[in-house]
Amino acid sequence: MSDAPFRVVALGVGHDRAAFHSGSLPLDRYLKEQVTQDMRRRMAACFVALTDEQRVVGFYTLASASLLLNGLPPHMIKKLPRYPTVPAVRLGRLAVDFSFKGQGLGGALLADALDRAVRSEIAAYALLVDALDSAAVAFYQHHGFIALADSPMKLFLPLATAFPARR
Repeated sequence: MSDAPFRVVALGVGHDRAAFHSGSLPLDRYLKEQVTQDMRRRMAACFVALTDEQRVVGFYTLASASLLLNGLPPHMIKKLPRYPTVPAVRLGRLAVDFSFKGQGLGGALLADALDRAVRSEIAAYALLVDALDSAAVAFYQHHGFIALADSPMKLFLPLATAFPARR
């Protein structure tokens, strides 16, 4: 995001979230009322996109998670150890301010989340998301995510495929 007019940083106490409006009441309410509690409890980490004027125009959360091994596609299972679950990073929420939609910020936030997951010193096999609706499913599939056969609203992207040159 170095060429973009946005900077992505960890949410801090000085970031004003009051004006954020994504068009999704649950996501807006989460950012304004709940996320700091989740951060304090170490349930999620939150990252925000800021304009040069320090306006919060997007956010996403990350947390640890796991995927059931037998829920993955058979061709992927063959390459993994036979543990009941594989480690993952959950992209819990991702939203862009309504006035900044259509400018690629959602994809840039997703790329930032993938980069953080790949760079982490804690091992994880995939980035996992629970899509809220069919538009979200389409967004994630556009970016290479794979829907789980038994839960089509739950998608994952193996981190080894996110940035192949970093393997």
